[in-house]
This record gives sequence, C-alpha cells and structure tokens, in this order.
Amino acid sequence: MKLNDAVFGLLLVILGGGLIVGVQGYPKIPGQPVGPALFPGLIAAGLCVCGVLLIAKGLRQRAGQPWLAWDDWVRSRRHVAALLVLLGSVVFYIAVSDKLGFLLTATLILAANFLVLRVRPLPAVAVAVIAALLVHFAFYKLLRVPLPWGVLQGVAW
Repeated sequence: MKLNDAVFGLLLVILGGGLIVGVQGYPKIPGQPVGPALFPGLIAAGLCVCGVLLIAKGLRQRAGQPWLAWDDWVRSRRHVAALLVLLGSVVFYIAVSDKLGFLLTATLILAANFLVLRVRPLPAVAVAVIAALLVHFAFYKLLRVPLPWGVLQGVAW
C-alpha cells in the first residue's frame, strides 16, 4: 500500500503537535534555564517541520499520484491473514497477558505468527518457546522490567 506523502505529513504534524501539548505539563526545574520538556519539545517541533515539508511535497505530486494505491499483496488471502494475525497478536497480548502471563502469551503469539508464515509446526513452537524465554530473561532479569507471570506465578524465578 502506498500512501501519498501528504497523508504521512499530516500524521507527523498531528503526532508532533500532540507531543508539544503533552510536554507542556512536564515540571520545571527551579534555577535551571532548561527542563525535561526541552528535548522532547525539540523533537516534536522537528516532527512538525518534517510533516509540513511532506505535506507540501505530497500536494505537489498529487496530480500524478493517488492518495492511496494498493499493492498486489492486498489481494493475497495468505498475506492478509498474516497481517490480521499480527494485529490480533497485539490485541491478544493486551487482553490476556496479565492473566495468562508473559511467557505463555508470548509463546502463543510467536507460534501463531510463525505458523501463519508457513513455518513447520515443530520448529515454530520450538523457536517460539526459546525466543519467549530469552526475551523474558533479558527484560525480567537483566533490565528488571516487571513482566506479568499470570498462571505461572507459582513457579516464578
């Protein structure tokens, strides 16, 4: 799918504007000329400037380029199914990760994505389990991110 640059530019301007509004609530540091809102604000302003440039470029190209052009993969049921499984995985994680736990949820999500991409079942499940364990170890033990244990709370390490 190809979107006109003006569409992406508008999205960048909206994102940058939202960030600028959001950083206004950051606390000020007494006695300091700069605060924690400075760098996020500069990045947000940069997003707005780039968005305006993209909008201008997209409007100039509008005569020769449609707002939206579909690629060939959109007509492929397998590719559309893979996209839906990927998007559904995010919703599934949000919905069940607290109750099911990170390890089981991540394993199921990875296995589903591998299977929809036509990886053979045994390697798909094996890689999903190993990858979930490695990611859990990296985030839970090394980075100390509190990942949910869910039904595995009794065996938490």
